[in-house]
Amino acid sequence: MSTSIEKEMVLPENEVENIELLSSIEDAYGGVTVEMKEPMDSKLFASMLGSSLSYWIQQKKRAVWIKLPIEFSNLVQPAVKEGFRYHHAESDYLMLVKWILETSDTLPANASHRVGIGAFVMNDKGEVLVVQERNGRFKGTNVWKLPTGTVDEGEDIWKAAVREVKEETGWMRVEDYAAQPFNQKNEIFKNMARICLTKSEKDYTGFSTMSSTTSSGKRTYMYFNNKDFEPSHRDGARIMF
Repeated sequence: MSTSIEKEMVLPENEVENIELLSSIEDAYGGVTVEMKEPMDSKLFASMLGSSLSYWIQQKKRAVWIKLPIEFSNLVQPAVKEGFRYHHAESDYLMLVKWILETSDTLPANASHRVGIGAFVMNDKGEVLVVQERNGRFKGTNVWKLPTGTVDEGEDIWKAAVREVKEETGWMRVEDYAAQPFNQKNEIFKNMARICLTKSEKDYTGFSTMSSTTSSGKRTYMYFNNKDFEPSHRDGARIMF
């Protein structure tokens, strides 16, 4: 049994025919992931992969990821012939990837860890710079958030923060940002809002570690200065978190 679905694809000559394509799942960044779960002859796989790539290119997908369990190593060669490269490997699978959109390849390199940054920028009107994401987990949620991103390999953290800020626009009252339901319910974002408000009201330097939990239940750590960290006050009114 092959891991496949049937799709109707428009050929360059505007002819239409039913062809068998590899099963795929769309990701949040405009790409697709193929996870092979059943054995397949390498020649059949090569044929289906070629047809699937043509279809995904027509659909203007950005990239294709193929997850091959170790027992399907016979499929590595036809994937490599189609231009796929190794991205990373674990003990039981190999992940291959190919950028197919006609733009610069922005696929992240595999890493043992990732450094994330966020920028808190406030003007003299008490407004904070916020963004709504066009891709990722916040796409279509109407959540306003601080400019965030990841630090590139070899990049200074402060330079990454400046780079992310330059890509963003949009302002809102800092109290409105902190009061958003998502910020109130999410432990990490709630603490980030408290830290940023503390910084805006008084001197705030140094870093300490706060253990926290992501929305998916993973343990993570925030580094900040707990010396000046206390409930915020603005204009004599207590801001509740």
